[in-house]
Amino acid sequence: MNNYKLRKNNLIDQNKFYLFYDGDCGFCNFWVHWILKNDSKDQFLFASLQGKLGQEFLKQRGLDQKNLNTIYLWKPEKYYLNKSNAAITIAEKLGGIYSLASIFRIIPRFLRDWVYDCIARNRHRLIKNSCAILTPEQQKNFID
Repeated sequence: MNNYKLRKNNLIDQNKFYLFYDGDCGFCNFWVHWILKNDSKDQFLFASLQGKLGQEFLKQRGLDQKNLNTIYLWKPEKYYLNKSNAAITIAEKLGGIYSLASIFRIIPRFLRDWVYDCIARNRHRLIKNSCAILTPEQQKNFID
């Protein structure tokens, strides 16, 4: 059975999680590569918010196309999450020891998101550049 759905010339795999992130941010790129390295189940695809798919994602949901201060985790045809909910869900999906991050859900979301926002405001100072050389297999997980 084909699990892809065509949307404006993009093939969308409904079995994957799409992570949208600030592609110009070294801190963000560091964590994207960390997720890729730890994604033993091959569950995630990545797209920068500045790219064609990222901008389309934001536009279709009425989200600010210039605000790149959050990550979005999208499960096609189901839901999307942002900020701390996205980060915790990513850890849960990675499984193993990382699933312990679910304990942070006991903290009210407004407090988790406040911490997330503090980090997001300072992300360009935390890690300046993060350039990883990707294998051809890893490159398949990136969209535009």
